[in-house]
Amino acid sequence: MYLLVVLLASLLSWTHYAAAQDGYATENGGVTGGSGGTTITVSSAAAFETAIVQDEPTVVYLSGPLELDDRLNVASNTSIFGIGSDAVITGGGLRIEDASNVIVQNLVINKIVGDDAISIQESTNVWIDHNEFFSDTDHGFDYYDGLLDITHGCDFITVSYNYFHDHYKCSLIGADPDNADEDTGKFHITYHHNYFKNIHTRTPAARFAHVHSYNNLFEDIVSQGIHSRSDAEVLIEGNVFVNSTEPLSTYGFVIPDDSPEDPEGDYEPDGYANLGADNDWGSGEINLTQTGTFTSVPYAYTLTPLDEVQAAVQAGAGVGKL
Repeated sequence: MYLLVVLLASLLSWTHYAAAQDGYATENGGVTGGSGGTTITVSSAAAFETAIVQDEPTVVYLSGPLELDDRLNVASNTSIFGIGSDAVITGGGLRIEDASNVIVQNLVINKIVGDDAISIQESTNVWIDHNEFFSDTDHGFDYYDGLLDITHGCDFITVSYNYFHDHYKCSLIGADPDNADEDTGKFHITYHHNYFKNIHTRTPAARFAHVHSYNNLFEDIVSQGIHSRSDAEVLIEGNVFVNSTEPLSTYGFVIPDDSPEDPEGDYEPDGYANLGADNDWGSGEINLTQTGTFTSVPYAYTLTPLDEVQAAVQAGAGVGKL
């Protein structure tokens, strides 16, 4: 009885958003996840796996840590909310594939060996918000895969207020330069108010995409930050870079840190970038080879003043900060 009272008190005192608030996820009908459907609270891997693949709208609250044996699928019309700061997932990540209307919020996902922490494929209207993703840089480039990879014709996605840290290849949009037929015209994605720290590359790296990146904080980006290639278009504004080697590149060559197995001769067409509101590049140098036509977005948004971005993102990104 005491445990039930404590859990109910925790739920009542903890807030979350039932629908995407901004970015491309608000387009195409928006994102409400499982709002209005069944609500389930789980604390075991088996219960969690069952809860996130229901056929009807479902809101899943995760209480406490989980050790997963493998990557788990997430169904359409699902909201996953971690309770407090203890909803920590290890062992296996999440796969959102051929799905729509999904929210993932307030989870810690870390050290997923040989796979992505979250993989989004062939999906639309997904909101990834206020999570923490990390591994370590003690192993080789390919020991872990991505923290958040978005591939195979996804569309209308917002990535907001997440903390990505201590990783090599952070976030890839577009799996392959040969996927133009599948990907062109898709990948409308917003990254805002995310905190990238001690990342080697891909914050994100994008192919064939339209990426709006605003008010993110990049700290200790070892090799390359935002990389637009294979005809991707990125709109970059109001971001802050601290101790970051190459904050932005549109050069098609894939750097060795990004593709360590065979970097020699790994060329793609250049991407495009447009600079909106001022960015603070810090001590780094950008490599802007061409500008594009992507200069505005269809949704309303409010920029945090540039001199307030670092403090705002450090205070607001990650779990337990809703």
